[in-house]
Amino acid sequence: MYDYEETDITDVEFALSVIGTNPKRILEIACGSGRILVPLGKAGHLVAGLDFDEYMLSKISPKSKGMKNITWQKSDVIKDNWGNGYDVVMLAANFLFNIVADIDYAKAQALVIKKSADALVSGGHIYIDYGYTLHPEKWFGSGGENIIWQGTDNNGNTGKMTLLDGSYDSMTGLNKFTRRFELLLPDGTEIKQDIPSIKHFATLEQIHHWLEVSDFIVEEEYGDYSRNPISETTNRAIIWARKKVSLLPRKRGCKIFCVYGNEIFQIRI
Repeated sequence: MYDYEETDITDVEFALSVIGTNPKRILEIACGSGRILVPLGKAGHLVAGLDFDEYMLSKISPKSKGMKNITWQKSDVIKDNWGNGYDVVMLAANFLFNIVADIDYAKAQALVIKKSADALVSGGHIYIDYGYTLHPEKWFGSGGENIIWQGTDNNGNTGKMTLLDGSYDSMTGLNKFTRRFELLLPDGTEIKQDIPSIKHFATLEQIHHWLEVSDFIVEEEYGDYSRNPISETTNRAIIWARKKVSLLPRKRGCKIFCVYGNEIFQIRI
């Protein structure tokens, strides 16, 4: 049902415009069914995706048939190693808000930014697309019922997911709510499940801090896909930040060549 509901490609096109056309090695965290991963591959990038949901991952293969520049694997992105050598790490589709982890939520958010830095080459970039508002109490504290999706999938299962009883604590940044699933299967079986949920809404100041301590420099920042700055009327925090370049080799005994005028000097460190 996710693939049926999520048909808007505005966020995908915007990400591609920021990343650029030069082929890059890209890692997408929580790639799901490949809604973003596959278009990145079709644009000529060498892409890899991580996600813990095997069922969602199984939907990538039909979408990427014949493509040799795309890989994916099941992974717990909090506990597992991401690898390294990437030019871009993507935390897109509001992943920073929707992390699933058994550690403190804010610590998990800071950790994925730190792990992004570890996975990148020197000078590589992190791309964050995060649902953001200057007034989270209005987004999360209104209570009531909010239908996220509903419909019928290609197996004949009908249902919907609803968020109920939302609350927001401005001191902790915690959004508490109930996630309700209601399904009717083709054989007449009815399934209803209520799942208590807690999310941490990170402020822009917190995200900037996590980026700074992980040696990132913010190069671009927008509040929507029209490139407007973050304001009272925008609903995203889209950040393109560069990992600081290591100016000096890490190993001793290396040579550095310096140019001064017409002279070239060799320095051993």
